[in-house]
Amino acid sequence: MCFAEGGKRSGHRRDTVWMHTVKFQGSKMKKQGESQCTQKTISLLSPLGTIQVSGCENGVHTIQILMDVAPAERSSGGPLSCVVNDSLAETSPELQRCVEWLQAYFSEPQTTGSLPLPGFHHPALQGDSFTSRVLQVLLRDVTFGKTVSYKRLAEMAGNPRAVRAVGGAMRKNPVPLLIPCHRVISSSGQSGPYMSGKGNHLKQWLLTHERQGGEG
Repeated sequence: MCFAEGGKRSGHRRDTVWMHTVKFQGSKMKKQGESQCTQKTISLLSPLGTIQVSGCENGVHTIQILMDVAPAERSSGGPLSCVVNDSLAETSPELQRCVEWLQAYFSEPQTTGSLPLPGFHHPALQGDSFTSRVLQVLLRDVTFGKTVSYKRLAEMAGNPRAVRAVGGAMRKNPVPLLIPCHRVISSSGQSGPYMSGKGNHLKQWLLTHERQGGEG
């Protein structure tokens, strides 16, 4: 489930879970089959507090920002750190790539554009749904330091009238930070809600972090 813009945290554990491979035909979603994957969760101590990354050998499933502490104040001096709190032994290459990307995002944010992204293995990012299309467009076209309005993102995804659906897609984003829903703002220029309003301060922090990182 989404965490980025107001969803509930998914209760992934370090055990075997079932993921559904889905096939989209028009507006109908059909199960194409079921495949078994074993997930592992890695915790990172970041400037935003604890971040939990869950994934399997096929890709990243979810990223959750737990909001267990207040965001760190960003000094004008040294870089921020993001420390792995778990063993990376027997961690899939995709999960390791995600961890490395997140560490770079906080310590050297301007370098993330040149880093390889991990694969994703979550139903919201598979198939040809509008949600999947919006998230893929956001990932591809709204790069570090940029912002986009909900209205403009709807246009970029091919449906200018689907502004509300874009908001819904943000709420279903399973991998915040990697797919940067914090860069989607209102047409007025205000940052807009994040995590159903509970994470508005995090959104401001992230936008400031990227602005200052781009200046460095």
